[in-house]
Amino acid sequence: MKIALVTGGSRGLGKSMSLHIAAKGNDVVLTYNRKKAEAEDVVKQIEKTGRKAAALALDVSGSKFFDGFVEKLKEVLQAKWKRDDFDFLVNNAGIGIHAPFAQTSEKQFDELMNVQLKGPFFLTQKLLPLIKDGGRIVNLSTGLARFTLPGYAAYATVKGGIEVLTRYMAKELGARKISVNVVAPGPIENDFAGGVVRDNKEVNKFLASQTTLGRVGLPDDIGGAVASLLADDNHWITGQRIEASGGMFL
Repeated sequence: MKIALVTGGSRGLGKSMSLHIAAKGNDVVLTYNRKKAEAEDVVKQIEKTGRKAAALALDVSGSKFFDGFVEKLKEVLQAKWKRDDFDFLVNNAGIGIHAPFAQTSEKQFDELMNVQLKGPFFLTQKLLPLIKDGGRIVNLSTGLARFTLPGYAAYATVKGGIEVLTRYMAKELGARKISVNVVAPGPIENDFAGGVVRDNKEVNKFLASQTTLGRVGLPDDIGGAVASLLADDNHWITGQRIEASGGMFL
């Protein structure tokens, strides 16, 4: 039995990841920021499948919150699993800001940097003593770090940093046999950026037309991809960027 920690697992892509990971026979600790009820509902869904799950509050925007979170995680691991460690970390929690380069404020940029790059950097650092040797880390980037669409300069820049960080994590944690990879989703029908891909038919149609497989993505497309990276068969993959975009802008 293995345990995965999924940040931002109460909704959207994180919820799908948590459910797919559990479906592959793993237990899950998921985090939420404000959506406690939604997180507890995901826990119930996982438990109905026969797996164990727990939900913990976590604000990834400030490293000052991380020591307290680690202590709570230790308590839950010991109480629910009689363990002092876990196997998989998925750094999924994040926000999306859509703003033209010329109009992006420093406040917006700093918010993205804190949540999307500084947060995963220092949270993972704090969690390293709890991650089992031979475990896995999956970070989340975006297809926008490879191709460009107006309005995502700051978001994609910060995610580009996550891709570089992933390679360094893979290199430096290799001695502990910890594999580290980054998944880069393409456009997804969810509430990201105000739900524009999901709700704007013209945007959806255009993006689908630029995708080799002929549609935009769904949360389960990403949840399944992340879960598959944690499967035993994929332990030899590390330091890689896996784009899950259905062949966007090939």
